[in-house]
Amino acid sequence: MGLAPRTLARESDKGKQYALIFGTVWDPDGRPVYGVRVKIRRADQKKAHWEVYSNHTGEFAQRLPPDKADYVVWADLKDYKLPSGRHLKGGSEVTVHIEDIAIRYEIGLHLTW
Repeated sequence: MGLAPRTLARESDKGKQYALIFGTVWDPDGRPVYGVRVKIRRADQKKAHWEVYSNHTGEFAQRLPPDKADYVVWADLKDYKLPSGRHLKGGSEVTVHIEDIAIRYEIGLHLTW
């Protein structure tokens, strides 16, 4: 009996090397924010290539090619609403310089009111 295509794809990913951007989205009061869309693009490109969402602890992670490159990460708050009704604004973009494989680059995205 053969393996399902989904299983084959996972098995083929096991040996691939990557770099990892791991981050947390913070509100202006220092609390983690859930459900924020985080976009990532190479610094030499105009459009985001990756999109992830912050989890219940405000954290997100994205695997990237292990090539030496700069990436720009930012919070996209279009259509985002807090349960309290307050409006958040995106903070500064964060630039991450990827140097090597299998390294975890940790960042924080700090939002403003």
